[in-house]
Amino acid sequence: MSAMPFEVTLREVGPRDGLQAEDPVSVAARVALIDALSYTGVPTIEAVSFVSEKAVPSMAGAAAVMAGITRAPTVKYVALVPNLRGAHAALEANVDGLTVTMSASETYSQKNTKRSIAESLVAVEEIVGFVDDRVPVDVVISCCFRSPYEGDIAPEAIGALVRDAWDTGATAVTLADTTGMATPRRIDDVLDETGHDVGLHLHETRGTALVNAYAALQRGVKRFDTSIGGLGGSPFADGASGNLATEDFVHVLDDMGVRTGVSLDALLAVTGLLVATIGHPVASNVGRAGPRSRLAG
Repeated sequence: MSAMPFEVTLREVGPRDGLQAEDPVSVAARVALIDALSYTGVPTIEAVSFVSEKAVPSMAGAAAVMAGITRAPTVKYVALVPNLRGAHAALEANVDGLTVTMSASETYSQKNTKRSIAESLVAVEEIVGFVDDRVPVDVVISCCFRSPYEGDIAPEAIGALVRDAWDTGATAVTLADTTGMATPRRIDDVLDETGHDVGLHLHETRGTALVNAYAALQRGVKRFDTSIGGLGGSPFADGASGNLATEDFVHVLDDMGVRTGVSLDALLAVTGLLVATIGHPVASNVGRAGPRSRLAG
């Protein structure tokens, strides 16, 4: 058991992972959301993805979004890329970092990228080589806590895959619970094999994202992906609902005295903008009910 961290780092993925699951909104609306998030204190925003616009129409116009944002000096703006072509486009758009996805599930890998796990590792290595330390590269591994197609994946296999990802020269590795199948026990089992120097990307499909995040905190994990309003989901996996909501996690971390540098009040102001943008209520509990500090009594 590692010590609970005094500080954690959040990567806000709402403009990318969040909006990719929504009906497309305009480039201007995406720019406005990113600009608003830039002044909440989040240190990193996954702003866009350079993927096929036919496959993920909600992410069309990535270069225009990057050109339109007003960059805050304290924020890193990163992009998800699936391949070397996407990496070229992202660097031309002057991103501050890349996230590259691969999967621990062979079937999900084929559905998502039309590549095997082995081929995905080669693609990651190509991207890392092309980047050549110009920007950091975070390898996000999908289905680390169960595959919707193959079922449970041995923690030892996840550990080996994480080591393979590090061997590509990646700057960071993040474990994704793509369809919300993790539990605290399974978080423990996987972290036993990977160590705590990983990020976590958690989904709320079965209402366990926050308890899984707490379990990971107890193991010393310090990096988490979160999404404003709890938006998100994979278009390549049925039932993959929203991400761990940024405001829900910050609300709990503030109460625990764990520093994030993120303003809960500022996040909740952005939640209001988000509702207007997507045209429906958000899934986050704090976004709907408000923080406990605002309650009487």
